[in-house]
Parts: sequence; C-alpha cells; structure tokens
Amino acid sequence: MPYNEPEKKLLDKPVILVTNDDGITAPGIAALVKAMKTIGEVVVVAPDSPQSGMGHAITVSEPLRLDEVKVFSGVRCFQASGTPADCVKLAVARVLHRKPDLVVSGINHGSNASINVIYSGTMSAAVEGAIEGIQAIGFSLVNYSHQAAMDASIKVATKLARKLLADPLPQGTLLNVNIPYVEYGKLKGYRICRQAVAKYEEKFDERTDPNGRKYYWLTGDFINHDNGDDTDVWALANDYVSIVPVQFDLTAHYAIANLKNWEGNV
Repeated sequence: MPYNEPEKKLLDKPVILVTNDDGITAPGIAALVKAMKTIGEVVVVAPDSPQSGMGHAITVSEPLRLDEVKVFSGVRCFQASGTPADCVKLAVARVLHRKPDLVVSGINHGSNASINVIYSGTMSAAVEGAIEGIQAIGFSLVNYSHQAAMDASIKVATKLARKLLADPLPQGTLLNVNIPYVEYGKLKGYRICRQAVAKYEEKFDERTDPNGRKYYWLTGDFINHDNGDDTDVWALANDYVSIVPVQFDLTAHYAIANLKNWEGNV
C-alpha cells in the first residue's frame, strides 16, 4: 500500500505512532513497538539515522526523504531523513492522513531527566505530538548502552500508555517518563515529579586535526543543584519511575504581573 493512502483504524484499536531519536534500528524503539503492539494498531515513522540532541529542530533547507521499510514484523514502518519532530509531522500529514490516538517516543538510550528535556530529540517528537493535539509520552531508560535489558521498560511503557489512553491529559500537556535501570521487581513505583534544577557543567576538549586545524568535542558533567525529594533526578536515584508532566507553552506566567509596569506607549 503506498504511504500516501490513508491508514484505517482496525478493529477499533487505538492507532499508535511510534518514533524516536536513536534511529529506526535502535533496540529501544524495538522494545517500544513490542509494548505498543499489545495495545493498538502501531505505525512507525522514525529517523533513518541517530538524531540525539537535536531538540525541536525541523528540516527547512533541504528535502525530506520518506521510505517504507521492513523492520518490525506486522507493523508498517517508515524511515525519514529528518529530525524526530519531522517524523511526527510526516506521519500525520503523509502516512496516516489523520492524527493518531497516541504518540510514543523512545525508548531512549539514556536519561532525559531535568534539563535534558530541552535538548532531547526523543522528547521533542513527543512535544510535536502534543502540539498537534495528540496524547503523547516520551520514554527514556537511564542506561546509554544499546545492549541494556528492556524488559522492565516494556512493562512500564505498556502500563503508562494504557493509562494515558484511558485518562487523557489536558490539551497541550504530555509526559516525560524516565525509567531507572533496575529489574522490574526492584522498581519502587511511580513518582509524579517536577523537573530538577540541574545542568551540564560543560567543557570543550580542544584537539588538532592532521591539517593543523583546531576542533572541539563537547564534554562535561551533569550537576544536580536541586536537593528536593520531589524531582525526577531524586526519583531515579531512588529507583522510582519518574513522570513529569510537560507543556510546550514556554510562557513564564508567574512573571507577567511583575512586568506589567513595562507596558505603555513606545
């Protein structure tokens, strides 16, 4: 079936769009597909190569490629040349020709807690779903290895996706879910958290190429400046699944009243 023909909702199952930022062949997306197949009709649209750290970038200066590929048995899969946000846009406009019931992104290989949510391609794909008015979750496992076991993450993703479909979030809201790397039986539970005040203390490692030109590798350490026990970083350190409700409205609403005296004629 050509990808420009509309998908149909089969057997009254929810249509679930699965995407990620690690690329369509990453183990994390395979785990997420496995989880979502137990819930609904799954369609995959994901980058054809890793797109970690892309944030909410979209492709505007070059054409996008979209190709149907055979990756997961019984699931229609498409790889795109663009960013995670591009993938969601393409899925809605050119693959499904409708909004899915749920967008899930991940399972990311590595944490997207705290400030990582700003840089994360995984979360930006989920945010794009929320912008489209779709229920959305970004899932991340706190382990960067592509050989990391995904059994616990599959169970968590299945449970939370079912819960969200049954009890949708308010418009413009989505979930950032991070899963500690422990066995399922050792998870202490789920914690609704706020984003921790933490950031990278960054350094640029300066090197010289064979032609004598300098180049730089971004390095650094993740430093938590937040001692609260209600944060995502605390939850993960104590073996809880952290769930942070996120919104794409970046307005600092609390600051509007303080700035009102700036108003007036030019």
